[in-house]
Amino acid sequence: MAKKEASAPKKEVKEKEAAAPKSLTKNQLITLLAEKSDLPKKKVAELLTILLETAYKEAKKANGFVFPGLGKLVISKRAARTIKNPQTQEPMKVPAKKVLKFRILKAAKDAVLGAAKK
Repeated sequence: MAKKEASAPKKEVKEKEAAAPKSLTKNQLITLLAEKSDLPKKKVAELLTILLETAYKEAKKANGFVFPGLGKLVISKRAARTIKNPQTQEPMKVPAKKVLKFRILKAAKDAVLGAAKK
């Protein structure tokens, strides 16, 4: 009987996952781009790989990498800070570090979410 109780929450999770729309996989994106551009899938895959490699390399530079019409990939510096351990309430030091951020362009945001009403 314990097994039936343990399996019930899993079914609920699966139902929620099934209801949520799935995002495109890399292969689905390549297929879609190949169909729309009349290029072979192999060429589209190569172009996508080149685009990603270029984005990673350029993001390391001071100005970051701009995906035209979409956004900008940039490295941001996060300052060192002190936080509290939630269990013990003792202060802990978090060191400074670099983080990768993607800043969405206003045009892309408006296209997806709709223009903000004033």
